[in-house]
Amino acid sequence: MERLLDKFQDYIRENELVKPSERVLLTVSGGVDSMVMLSLFARSGYAIGVAHCNFQLRGAESEEDEVLVQQEAARYGVPFYNMRFDTKGEMERTGESVQMAARRLRYDWFNALCAEYGYDAIAIAHHADDSIETFFINLLRGTGLRGLTGIHAVNGRIVRPLLFASRRDILDYAHAERIPFREDSSNRSTKYLRNKVRLGLIPRIREINPKFTEQMCANIERLTDAQLFISRGMERIRAEVVEQRDGLSVIDPARIDPAFPVDFVIYELLSAYGFKGDVIDSLCRSMRHDSTGKRFYSKENVAYIDRGKILVAPIAEEDACAVELGEEMSKLYCGNSVLYLEKLDIDDIDTPAQPENVALLDRDRLHFPLVVRRWNEGDSFVPFGMTGRKKVSDFLIDAKVPLAEKRRQFVVVDGGEGAGEIVWLVGRRIDDRFRLGSGTENVLKITREVL
Repeated sequence: MERLLDKFQDYIRENELVKPSERVLLTVSGGVDSMVMLSLFARSGYAIGVAHCNFQLRGAESEEDEVLVQQEAARYGVPFYNMRFDTKGEMERTGESVQMAARRLRYDWFNALCAEYGYDAIAIAHHADDSIETFFINLLRGTGLRGLTGIHAVNGRIVRPLLFASRRDILDYAHAERIPFREDSSNRSTKYLRNKVRLGLIPRIREINPKFTEQMCANIERLTDAQLFISRGMERIRAEVVEQRDGLSVIDPARIDPAFPVDFVIYELLSAYGFKGDVIDSLCRSMRHDSTGKRFYSKENVAYIDRGKILVAPIAEEDACAVELGEEMSKLYCGNSVLYLEKLDIDDIDTPAQPENVALLDRDRLHFPLVVRRWNEGDSFVPFGMTGRKKVSDFLIDAKVPLAEKRRQFVVVDGGEGAGEIVWLVGRRIDDRFRLGSGTENVLKITREVL
């Protein structure tokens, strides 16, 4: 299996991932990918340390992963760093999904280790198949070309030195070199989209084309080149189309060459300000209908149309960030979150008990369009399980919500006859009047994920 070792060293050198003199922090879970990465780095003579995250989500499995990684670090004679995270508690506090909470926790810790111990790079064991899966996940979710370029080998101090290798290559090396590793039982669950792609979609495509992995890697490389070409071209277009004026970025679509696909150019321009595809699509539709004044939000910026131009500015502190939520919408961005909506029958609900980032509402009591906005002083609602009204300000104080989070707090507000009534204090508590009851037949499920 010297071939994989040679390819590994060539890939690092050709892509300038790590210099021989630099120290590398390896993120090792105990799975086959990261354990093989540890072996390859150790055999290549790099100065390395091993960081292991125990998210305490899989009981004894998590503990056994930790023991294995610690033993292997000791066998190689390299520093070992371990952190146990209260992941469930963090999810309850922030309303994040398990993936988002775990990602934020681990990268914050990795960066802290680099600062404390002088590591120059953080190595992640993503491989070619992971990049292909990301391509299909982004394709299914809806994305621009940038989302189809897979996983990148370098992102700041993060490097991915196994992107040249397939999952099969890595397994073959592990068996040949007798490298111990552990299987994560959650990798077999089809609860997550990535596993549905990995276990369901890709094997069927591979039946049709046995060389699927090699061809997809070539496709992704070509798409990456195309995106690089577009990015360079967009720099020139941006200089001609975007003007800075009184703290605003003013985009003038009339300056875009009519031979270019105008909506695509606008998409690329607005992406730089954090706007997402669905929001940009809505803005372009509004431009065609001359909807002057309508506002569109990214995480940190607001865009609006004024006499044929698009004006972009940072979101003001007093901006309510109000966005209508139509009955047919499946996704909406608000502040630092994205809301996913599902229409369900009551028979689809196993239990009304849900984490705070999920709202289960009686759909027949709602009046669309709903409105999603920041909370205002004077707002009140009937918290789930209570009979009397409570001011949102008092609820947030009782929940010991930090001031910075209070400013980012959103509410979902009923429309129609119930206009102004809060349906959900997003990520915290639904209003008792819209809860599921004995007469509920139709359910609206809203899931909040922090970006």
